[in-house]
Amino acid sequence: MAITDLIPWGRGRDLTTRRGEDYNPVLTLHREMNRLFDDVFRGFDAVPFGGGFFDQSMKWPSIELNESEKDVKVTAELPGLDENDVQVELTNGVLSIKGEKKTETEDKDRKFSERYYGRFERRIPIEDVDQDKVSAAFKNGVLTITMPKLPQAESKVKRIAINSK
Repeated sequence: MAITDLIPWGRGRDLTTRRGEDYNPVLTLHREMNRLFDDVFRGFDAVPFGGGFFDQSMKWPSIELNESEKDVKVTAELPGLDENDVQVELTNGVLSIKGEKKTETEDKDRKFSERYYGRFERRIPIEDVDQDKVSAAFKNGVLTITMPKLPQAESKVKRIAINSK
């Protein structure tokens, strides 16, 4: 038995070094370090159809922002939640949507899940809205926040002509 048989990442790999014109020890070390990190972190993002846990949790809930001349609307998809599970705040020009989605089953009963559970928070910078007239509605798992613009915000928009040369 060779010593390389005892090292799990050495099995089945040719560890002989090439000593030709194109041999570069720094490049070889770089390749081996990349392979080592790939082996260590393989499986951390093993969620089917792409995206790991951190990718999914950073973008949940999905939001949509629409702006018209009179108001700004933010729509958030929150399936499986009701209005008591969600908190909406507008502080210092930042809209915060916070909440928690609780699981219905115990972890020991669960074989596999692609659903997201736990606390979430999305922060969206919002400027020039009338904080006293902000309203929110929750229907069928969709939260809609309507924020009317301040009168001076509507007048700040200046259309710029594009000249062709």
